[in-house]
Amino acid sequence: MGKRMLSVAVLATTAMTVAGCGGGGTPDAGETAAAPLNPASVKGDITVLTNRTDLVNDGTMKKYAAEFNKVYPKVEVKFEGMTDYEGEVRIRMNTDDYGDVLLIPGAVAKGDYPKFFTPLGSASSMRAKYLFTDRTNVDDKVYGIASFGTANGLVYNKALWKKAGITDWPASPREFLADLKAIADRTDATPYYTNFKDGWPLSDQWTNGVGSVSCDSRASDKLAETDEPWSKGSDLQVIDGLLYDIVHGKLSEKDPATTNWEQSKTLLAKGEIGSMMLGSWSISQMRAAAQKAGENPDDIGFMPFPARSGGQFCSTLVSDYQQAVNIHSDHKAAARAWIDWFTEKSGYAATQGAVSALKADPMPKTLEEYVDNDVKMVERSEKRTAEVNAIDKAAEIGLNQKDYRQKLVDIARGAQSGSLEDYFDELNRRWSEARQNAGS
Repeated sequence: MGKRMLSVAVLATTAMTVAGCGGGGTPDAGETAAAPLNPASVKGDITVLTNRTDLVNDGTMKKYAAEFNKVYPKVEVKFEGMTDYEGEVRIRMNTDDYGDVLLIPGAVAKGDYPKFFTPLGSASSMRAKYLFTDRTNVDDKVYGIASFGTANGLVYNKALWKKAGITDWPASPREFLADLKAIADRTDATPYYTNFKDGWPLSDQWTNGVGSVSCDSRASDKLAETDEPWSKGSDLQVIDGLLYDIVHGKLSEKDPATTNWEQSKTLLAKGEIGSMMLGSWSISQMRAAAQKAGENPDDIGFMPFPARSGGQFCSTLVSDYQQAVNIHSDHKAAARAWIDWFTEKSGYAATQGAVSALKADPMPKTLEEYVDNDVKMVERSEKRTAEVNAIDKAAEIGLNQKDYRQKLVDIARGAQSGSLEDYFDELNRRWSEARQNAGS
């Protein structure tokens, strides 16, 4: 793909978190885990906490460590993979023992970062090199570097869509629904798969589309400024309205209660499922599933949310977990060396088919169709995320949780009473009341 880059509207981002963790402390709060200049002087044993249990178990992380040791021979790296990463790390953060390097849990409020993590540098100096640095910017100090970024969109089986006579990306929700109807009429496949039972694919995988519909990098911030996030034409109204229409039109699986995430990858690969709303991180997983099933990995495609602004498709670019250094670590230089090497030299982001945190890196081959079709990447501003999260929590909606969209699906399929309009009115009322009580 060469050095072709997607256009990126870069604005500051902040972590979408509201709750803090207890314990910890602020030893040597003025210290910075600066990037080491001399690898030969860096030494110590470090423990890296990760949610990638698969890469720990199959020896991939150990291979990364071996490569790292060619540059930093005096550093020993150990890994701890955790299936329930958020839950386990949150408990451990009540003590000083939560590794030397860790992925910042969503439960840690941004304002609490200085209590638990060592700053990696000033925002002004790091912003020039990395994407997403403002997400962990507290008082002009950056506390994390993204593992990678992901673009929002839909993973789909191109061969199946072609079989149904569809060759172009749908440019509106109406066109998308028409395409799903064509798949239903002309094939035996399930046009769309909600992954209702697992739940998480109904959470932030859909919410990450806020900003792509309007092609507005401030779309998420603006949720703190409105009493009616589900008003007609808004990003959330379009996004959730599409999900409702898919299910209500019987264009998704017959029994949502029996969906299976792992199985869905194989079903999509075989062309038994048409599409799923997921981040671009999913492309490599679907292609691996295709290869394992004896199908053509090139049949797996990725399309933007079916909406255009000014004639252009847009896709929000959001950060995955941010890597941080434990403020209690005895080997901060070694910990920072690992983060820098893993981000810049390991090739991890490219292997995952993800967007590198390094601004100088090209977009991954998995997003080649986005590049070829001039999809505009919009790095979503999250300057007001703390306010948005506070309103969301008070309203008890859960924009990044599964429950409110599971209810939407249940209303759409008739498992719960109510209408789409009534549900949106309820959500708007709860949001407005929470916002007014918050004094916004």
